[in-house]
Amino acid sequence: MDFYTTYFYQPFFNLLIGIYWLVGQIFPTPDMGIAMILFALAVRIIFLPIDLLGDRSEKDKFQISQKIKQLKIDLAADPIHLKAEINRIMRQKPGAIVSEVFNVVFQIVIIIMLYRIFTTGLEGADLHLIYSFMPRIQTPINLMFLGKFDLSHTNSTLNLIQSLMIAMNEAMHLYFSPVKPERKDFISLVIIFPIICYVIFIFLPAGKKVYIITSLAFTMVVRIIKQVRYLFYSLGKKAVPATASVGVPGTQKPSTTPTSAEKTL
Repeated sequence: MDFYTTYFYQPFFNLLIGIYWLVGQIFPTPDMGIAMILFALAVRIIFLPIDLLGDRSEKDKFQISQKIKQLKIDLAADPIHLKAEINRIMRQKPGAIVSEVFNVVFQIVIIIMLYRIFTTGLEGADLHLIYSFMPRIQTPINLMFLGKFDLSHTNSTLNLIQSLMIAMNEAMHLYFSPVKPERKDFISLVIIFPIICYVIFIFLPAGKKVYIITSLAFTMVVRIIKQVRYLFYSLGKKAVPATASVGVPGTQKPSTTPTSAEKTL
């Protein structure tokens, strides 16, 4: 076996097979679609530390939001310079570059892996790659998700759901961005990009779409959790000067409403 098959494909293939067996112990019949959902969650959890490598602490986020707020005042007359400075600040954490490169490479590997799994692997071509210590599973493997969707073939319904999830994820990303998105950014990321993805992924097996839908849902939940944590931190930091100003004439209580610059993750 080649390096890719031995050290990448085979471990993840066995992880999926193990989850499929576990689903069969819980439900009356095993369902590879449910197994794929759990598989996607397991993969995202395993690599969550890498995803968080480029993330910033609440303190860093708060300080960045204050810098951006000041930049918007100082460079209000020069929007091009303002955007360049904001981008420079957002790129100051080296871990973000490492995390981004890893995610791109990892997603390419996953696409190749899932294409092989659902076109030939689960239909019998790769069953010899199952480790000897794995529990025995009944063959042929059930590739019907909820009795409706054949995961080895394309499916327009799942493809549409995937594109809608991509649009929602991009809209959330723009909403939490420290820079107010331009109309062209919204059109390209929230409208055109999902349409392109719909056209491209229409030719891929539905099993891949189940993985992407689950992965996007996981990303959105993590993003919301991080945003809530940041808002609690920023409101707590602003509560300190507000308390100190009580009883001091002419002192204005600062606003605790987060600005668009403070909504960044």
